[in-house]
Amino acid sequence: MCSPEEAALLRLEEVFSATLARINSLVFQPLLEAGELRLSSEKGPEASDPWGRECLQLLQQLHSSSQQLWDVMEESLHSLRERLRRPEAVGLESLLLLQSADRVLQVHLEYIESYTCCVAVQAFQKAVKRRSEYWRGQRKALRQVLSGLSSEGSVGTALLQALRQPLAHHVQQYVLLLLSLGDTVGECHPTRELVIHAASLFGDLQSFMRQELDQATATQALWPTLSSRLRDVLCTPARRLLQDSQDVPVTVTPLRAERVLLFDDALVLLQGHNIHTFDLKLVWVEPGQDRCTFHLLTPEEGFSFCSKDPQGLVVWQWKVTQAVCQALRGKKDFPVLGAGLEPSEPPTCRCGAYTFHAEGRFCQATYEGEWYWGRPHGKGTLKWPDGRNHVGDFCQGLEHGFGIRLVPQASEDKFDCYKCHWWEGSMCGYGICEYSTSEVYKGYFQEGLRHGFGVLESAPQAPRPLRYTGHWERGQRSGYGVEEDSDRGERYIGMWQADQRHGPGVMVTQAGVCYQGTFQADKMVGPGILLSDDDSLYEGTFTRDLTLVGKGKVTFPNGFTLEGSFGSVSGRGLHTQGVLDTAALPPDPSSTCKRQLGQGVFPVESRWQGVYGAFRDFVRAGCPGDLREALLGFHVQSSRELRKSQEYLCCERTCPEDQAGRMEDLLEELLQHREPEALQQCLRKALSNSLHPLGKLLRTLMLTFQATYAGIGANKHLQGLAQEEVKQHAQELWAAYRGLLQVALQRKGQAPEEDEDAETRDLRVHSLVLPLVLPSFYSELFTLYLLLHEREDSLYSQGITHLSLFPDARLLEFLDVQKHLWPLKDLTLTTNQRYSLVRDKCFLSATECLQKMITTVDPREKLEVLERTYGEIEATVSRVLGREHKLPMDDLLPLLIYVVSRAQIQHLGAEIHLIRDMMDPLHTGGLYDFLLTALESCYEHIQKEDMRLHRLPSRWSSREPW
Repeated sequence: MCSPEEAALLRLEEVFSATLARINSLVFQPLLEAGELRLSSEKGPEASDPWGRECLQLLQQLHSSSQQLWDVMEESLHSLRERLRRPEAVGLESLLLLQSADRVLQVHLEYIESYTCCVAVQAFQKAVKRRSEYWRGQRKALRQVLSGLSSEGSVGTALLQALRQPLAHHVQQYVLLLLSLGDTVGECHPTRELVIHAASLFGDLQSFMRQELDQATATQALWPTLSSRLRDVLCTPARRLLQDSQDVPVTVTPLRAERVLLFDDALVLLQGHNIHTFDLKLVWVEPGQDRCTFHLLTPEEGFSFCSKDPQGLVVWQWKVTQAVCQALRGKKDFPVLGAGLEPSEPPTCRCGAYTFHAEGRFCQATYEGEWYWGRPHGKGTLKWPDGRNHVGDFCQGLEHGFGIRLVPQASEDKFDCYKCHWWEGSMCGYGICEYSTSEVYKGYFQEGLRHGFGVLESAPQAPRPLRYTGHWERGQRSGYGVEEDSDRGERYIGMWQADQRHGPGVMVTQAGVCYQGTFQADKMVGPGILLSDDDSLYEGTFTRDLTLVGKGKVTFPNGFTLEGSFGSVSGRGLHTQGVLDTAALPPDPSSTCKRQLGQGVFPVESRWQGVYGAFRDFVRAGCPGDLREALLGFHVQSSRELRKSQEYLCCERTCPEDQAGRMEDLLEELLQHREPEALQQCLRKALSNSLHPLGKLLRTLMLTFQATYAGIGANKHLQGLAQEEVKQHAQELWAAYRGLLQVALQRKGQAPEEDEDAETRDLRVHSLVLPLVLPSFYSELFTLYLLLHEREDSLYSQGITHLSLFPDARLLEFLDVQKHLWPLKDLTLTTNQRYSLVRDKCFLSATECLQKMITTVDPREKLEVLERTYGEIEATVSRVLGREHKLPMDDLLPLLIYVVSRAQIQHLGAEIHLIRDMMDPLHTGGLYDFLLTALESCYEHIQKEDMRLHRLPSRWSSREPW
C-alpha cells in the first residue's frame, strides 16, 4: 500500500510542474523576446548595450535552469505514478526523490544560482522597461500564480516573486512531506535512511535559499551606493556581498580605507578614487594579540583590521575567514556560510595565481603555484610579460631549489634555458645552461654567476668553436682550466685570471708542438720552452703563433745547437743570426724526447679543487638529500622540447632518490661493508653508479681527464702530468669515501674512525681504489704511454719481427738457453716433424699465459699474469728435468726472452712503464718487482741491434743443423 504522503507528494509535484510550465509561457518567453528585439534594433557597435546583453544571457541561463528543473519534476512525477499504480511491484526506494536526492538537489541549486544572479544585477527590472505596458496588463495573470501579490509595486518585483515564491513553497512542502513520510515508514524500514537523507537535504536547501536571497538582495542594494566607475569595476552577476563596513564599522591600517567591502570572492578597500582588490584565495587571516585587532596578509601587502566594538570585529574576522575557506573550496558552503563539512580554518599552504604589481624582480610577473602565508612557497611557475618563464621550487617568496628558466632573446624563437639549482632568488649550486648562441654551460653557480667547476662549450658550427673545462670565479674563468680552440687546433692547460690566461701554462697543438711558459693578460710573456714533433727543443720568447722571437736557443735531435737572435720574415720562415754548434755529442733520447711538461708547475693536489670542493661541501653539510642534486649535479631532460614553446614549460626530471636509493640507504650500505673484500665490492658498485655521490664524482673527474688528455691533448710530454693526476683522483675518491663513512657513523651516533697516516692511506688507495678507477682513465692514459715510448716500442717490434723468423730450437740456441732445459725428448722424428712439434709445444703454456697481460688494465692483475707465466716456465723446465727446479736469473732471462718473443705483445714498453708507475708500493722489492725487472731486461735485450740485425737461417733449408 502507498502512504498518504506519497499521494500528497504526487499532487505537490503536479502543481509545481504545471506552475513551471505557466511561468515559462507567461514570464520567460516574453522576457526573452523583449530582450532579443531590443538588441536586434540597435545599430552599430557604438549603440550596443553590454548590460542589456548580459541581462539577456542571465535570463537565458535562468530559463535553461527552469527547463532542467521542469524535466526533473516530470521524471519524479513518472516515478511517483509508477509507485502509486503498482505499489506491490515498485518499492518506495524507486522514487527519484529518494533514489537520486543529490541530483534533484543539484538542479534546484543551479536554478537558485541563476535566479540570484538576476536579482543581484536587477536583470528583471532592466528587462521589463521596454514593455512595461505589457507587463502591467499581465499583473492579473501573475496574481493567479502567486499568493498575496499586491496591486501596488513594480512589475520587476512581481516577476521576482513569480520566479521565487512557487519554488520556496514547493521546497517547504517537500520537507514537511518527507519528514512525515519518514515517521510513517518506521525506523526498521529499509528506505528510512533514504527518506531522512532527502528530508535533511531539502531542509538545508531552505536555509541555503534564504541565505542566497539575502546576499543577492544586499548586493543589489549595494550597487546604487557606488559611483558608476566603481560599479563598472566591481559589479559582476556572480559576486555576492557578505559584509559592508557601513553596516559593521571597521578601520583598516595602514591603508586608511574609507569603506571595506567583503565579497564572496574578493576583499575590496575603497580609498578615494582608488580601489584595492584582493583575491580571497590569497588572503591569510592572523588573529591579533588583543580582541580589537586581526591581521590580513596578501602577496604584496599586509594590513590590520581594528574596531572599538569587539563584537563587530569578531563578525568581520569570522566572515573573512569563512569567505576565504569558501573561495579556496571553489563552491558555496552548504547550507550556509561556515557550515560546510570542510575545516572552518583556511590552510596556510594553498595554490593560486597572482600578478605582482610592486616594483622589483617580479613586477608584472604572474605566479601560479603553491603559497605559504602570502609568499610563493613550494612548486610554481612565474611568467613575465616579456616572455621570461621560471618553473620550479620556491621558498618564502624566492626561487629556491631546482628550477628551469627560459629567457627569450631578440631573435625569433630563441631562448636561453637555465636548468639550475637556486638559493634565495639566485642560481647557486649545479646547473645546466643552454644559450640561444648554442653555447652550453654545465657546472656550478654562486649568486647567479658561474663559480666553481664548470664546462662551457660552444657549438661545433660556431665561428670559433671553444670548450673550456675548469674553474670559474664570479662569472669569469679563474684558476686552473683547460681550453680547446678547435679552429686553431690548440689546447691550453694552465692558470686563468679574470677570463684571461694568466700565470704558468702549457700549450699543445694538433701538430704535436708543446709550449710551456708564462702568460699574462692572455699573452705569452718572458722565456719559455717549446718542443716540436721532431723532438727539437726551442728555448726563448715566442709569439702567439709559437714562433721563436728575440734571443733564444734551439737544440736539434742530433745534438746540434743554434743560439742567437731569432725573428720571422713574412713568407720566408724563421730568420736567425747566431752560432751553430755541431761538436756536441748526441743527447740522451730521454733528455728531450721524454721531457715532461707541467709537473711541479701545477701541483697535482690543487688542479681540480672545484670538483673536490663541491663534494667536500656536500659531506661537510652532512650529506642532506635536498642538497644532493645541487652539490653533485642532476639528471634532467633535454630542453629541446622546452625551447619549442614557453607555454609547455615543465620541470620533470629524473629523481636521484628514486633511481639510486635514498641517501640514508647509501650511507647504511657503507657501514655494512667495511671489511676489505666487502668494501672493494661496495666501492665497485658505488663507482659504477652514475647517480651515487662517488660515481658522480668519478664521472666528473673522467670529464676533466678527457678534456685535458684526449684528442689534441694526447701528447707524450703530458704523460707525467696525467699519471700523477690519476693517482691523485684515486686518493681523493678514497678521501670522499672516508668522508661519507664519517657522516654515516655520525648519523648512527657512533664514534668516528681515527685519521689514517699517510702510509696506511697510500696502501688503501693502491690496493682498493686505484684498480677500480684506473679503467675509467685507461684509454687516455695508455695512449700517452704509447706515444712516450713509441721509439723503444718500434725497436722492440723490429726485434720481435726478426726473432719470429727463427725456428724454436734455433731460437733457443741463439738465446743461449741451456740445452738440458729444452723441452725436446723424441729425436727420432724427421727434421720437419721435430720442427712442427717444437713449434707448437715449446713453452706454449707460458706464452699463452703472458698474452693475457693485455686483457686487463689493473697493474696488480698484470703482475699476477707475469707471476703465472714465470710459474709456467718453471713447471715446463721441471717436467723436462723430472724434478723440481728453481731457475736462477741467468737461466730465467733467456727463457723469458723466448716466451716474450713468441707472445708478441704489442707496445710492451708502454705496458711495462704503466705497471711500474701504477704498481702498489707494497710490492717494491718483492717478487712482483723482481719479475717486472726481469721483463724490463727482456724488453731492453730485444731492442738491441744484434737482436734485430742478426743473420737468420732459412727455415726451409733442410741442411741447417739444429
